[in-house]
Amino acid sequence: MALLRLDALGVIEIKDGLPENYYLSYLLPPEENGAKWKIEKYRRADDIPYDFDSFIKVLESDIEERCRLRSVKGAEERAILIHASPKGEEFAKRSLDELERLSETCNVQVVAKVYQRVKKYNPAHLIGKGKLKEILISGLYLGATMVIFDQNLSPVQANNISQMMDLKVIDRTQLILDIFARHATTKGGRLQVELAQLRYTLPRLVGKGTAMSRLMGGIGGKGPGETKLEVDRRRIKQRISSLERALKDLSKRRSQRRKKRKKAQVPVFSIIGYTNAGKSTLLNRLTKSQVLVEDKLFATLDPSTRLLFLDGQKVLLSDTVGFITNMPKDIKKAFWATLEELEDSFAFIHVVDASSPFLKDEILATEEILDEIGLIDIYRILIFNKCDLLSHEDKNRIMKNYPEALLVSAKNGQGIDELLKRIEKCLRLGDGQETLKKMTMGLS
Repeated sequence: MALLRLDALGVIEIKDGLPENYYLSYLLPPEENGAKWKIEKYRRADDIPYDFDSFIKVLESDIEERCRLRSVKGAEERAILIHASPKGEEFAKRSLDELERLSETCNVQVVAKVYQRVKKYNPAHLIGKGKLKEILISGLYLGATMVIFDQNLSPVQANNISQMMDLKVIDRTQLILDIFARHATTKGGRLQVELAQLRYTLPRLVGKGTAMSRLMGGIGGKGPGETKLEVDRRRIKQRISSLERALKDLSKRRSQRRKKRKKAQVPVFSIIGYTNAGKSTLLNRLTKSQVLVEDKLFATLDPSTRLLFLDGQKVLLSDTVGFITNMPKDIKKAFWATLEELEDSFAFIHVVDASSPFLKDEILATEEILDEIGLIDIYRILIFNKCDLLSHEDKNRIMKNYPEALLVSAKNGQGIDELLKRIEKCLRLGDGQETLKKMTMGLS
C-alpha cells in the first residue's frame, strides 16, 4: 500500500461466486510498538463500522501529526542513512554515527539508520532492489524526504535509485560538499567548493534525468557551484579550467607569503587533526583570538594564522581544515592548496578528541593523510583535547598508550602551560628539522 500511495485497501473474498469475507487493511500512525498496518475481517459489508471518507481523513491527519511531532525544529530535511559494505557491524555503526553528525551539521534530522552487509556491491543499485523498496516504505512511513548513502554512488547507481525512490538521493560526498559550501567564507574557500562540486557533477551529466533534478536546491545542491549544475559538459569543463587557474594564482600568493615568513625566520606550528577535535578552540586559547568555533564538523575550512609570543620570540599558529576518514578524492583535490600550507610547518600540533570512542581510528586517519602528502616525518606534538570530559581511569589509559602525549582542555585551559613548554622545547632545537624528524620517528 505504501508503494502504491494507498492509505487503506478493501478486499472481498469470493466463494462459489458469492462474497464470503470482507477485509479492510489500513496504515497506522507511527506507534512505539512498531506496528505499521492493521487488517480487519468482517462477515458482511454492513459490519464495517467506518464512514470511509471521514475515516481516511482522520487517518491521514493522525499520520501527519505524528510525523510533525517527531520532527526537529529547524531541520531542513528528514533523512534515512544507509550503509552497505562487506565490513562488520561495528565498523558500520561507527561510520553511520559519523554520517549522522555530518547530516546534523547540514540541519538534517536523521529518522532511521540502515545497515546491510554485502559481499559485493550491486553495480546497478549498490544494494538489492528488495532492500531499497523496504527503505522506501519506511521512509514514507517516517515522513523522510531524502536518503543519504554512506558509500559514494556511481552516476548509474544514483540515477537508478532515484527512479525507484520518490525521495531525494545523495551520497557522502554530496553531503560533505554541502557542508563545505555552507562554511566557506573566503574567496579561496568558495572557489575550492565550487571546483569540487563541478568535478563531482561533470560525470553525472551523462543521461541526466530524475537523479539530477532531485538535487536542484536543498541539501546536496547548495553553494557557489549550484548554478552550474545544469550547464552542459563543455561549459563546465571551461569553468573548471578557470577555477583551477584562479586557485593556482591563490596558491602562488600563499607561497610568496610563506617565503616572507621563512625569510623573517618566524616558525609556524600548524594545528592539525580530525574534524571537530577542538583545533579552533585551541588556537583561540593560545593566542586569545576570536576564530569561529562551532560544535559542528568542518566548521573551519579556510586556514587561520595567529601570532603567539613565547619569551619574546614570535611564533605563528595556523589552524587548518579538519581531516576525516575516507575523505572524498574530489574534496582532497580541491583543498590541496590549503594543505600546501603544511609544507612549511616547523612542527605540527596534532589535536585529538580525547572523548571520542574512535580516537585510534581518528589518529590513524590524520597520519594517513600526512603520509599521503609526504609530511609524515615532521615532528608532531600529540595532544588529547577535551580531557575535562574524561574520567580518571580514561586519562590513565590514554597516557599508558600514548606516554609522550599531553592531556589538555582548550575550553578551560587545563594542560595549556605544559603545551607551551613543549612548543618552547621544539624552538630550542633551532633549525633542527632533521632532529625533529628523528624525534618523530622515535615516537611513532
